[in-house]
Amino acid sequence: MRFFVRHLATLLGAAIVGGTLAVAILAALLAPHDPFAQDLMRRLVPPQWLGGTALNPFGTDQLGRDYLSRLIYGARISMLIGIMTVITSGTIGITLGVLGGYFGGRMDDAVMFIITARLSIPLILVALTVVALVGSSLTVVVLTLGLLLWDRFAVVARTTTMQVRNLDYIAAARAAGASRAHILLREVLPNIASHLLVVATLEMALAILLEAALSFLGLGVPPPLPSWGLMIAEGKDYMFFSPWVIMVPGITLFVLVLGINLLGDGLRELMGAGRTQ
Repeated sequence: MRFFVRHLATLLGAAIVGGTLAVAILAALLAPHDPFAQDLMRRLVPPQWLGGTALNPFGTDQLGRDYLSRLIYGARISMLIGIMTVITSGTIGITLGVLGGYFGGRMDDAVMFIITARLSIPLILVALTVVALVGSSLTVVVLTLGLLLWDRFAVVARTTTMQVRNLDYIAAARAAGASRAHILLREVLPNIASHLLVVATLEMALAILLEAALSFLGLGVPPPLPSWGLMIAEGKDYMFFSPWVIMVPGITLFVLVLGINLLGDGLRELMGAGRTQ
């Protein structure tokens, strides 16, 4: 009970993220309707708690598509973008950070130059430019975000690698004749993974928010895919008379990002407590 009370926020974040992931995986089984099916005779039907029917408990959008079904499939898109962006950016950032932190010297200078160059680039403007030039698609959004969100991984990986590269177990591996690749993959990476896990949660939340912003501006996931940001953009013209069309996806997006941040903060506190003991 003491552990539950102390880490309530972390458990809540884990429940939100885990529940969203489960919904994304089981979307085809959970969605009550086809998220792409249009019924203009039932357009902008209010949610059940606002006088609507149980047929569409979260109401319908301007094309008569079931909002609950689109929310469920939107979870799949948000989680896919968040996870794939973290994998892409993490691979780039961790590789650069570990190489710079372990070898030092000119290698570290080159890595720091690359990181500084990346930090000087305005993130959202570059993303908007790339998507506008190449075209909007799920693949383009993932690659664009993945190639722009690696700097935090690189900084944390570099710093933590510099902290562990002279410890006894690294020296023992060198004395035993282990190759550099073995030391980096088997000795360094497992011992800095906890720090990188926290970064991954923060970058995942940022990627989901950036995708929603790009979709809201019409340069993210193309319609008719049910992105939460796109749902907000499509519903903004009806917000005064049918406010649920932006409230429902907006609240859902807020809850997911809040859950990811709570989970990341909790992991950071747990790891900090573990290091002090």
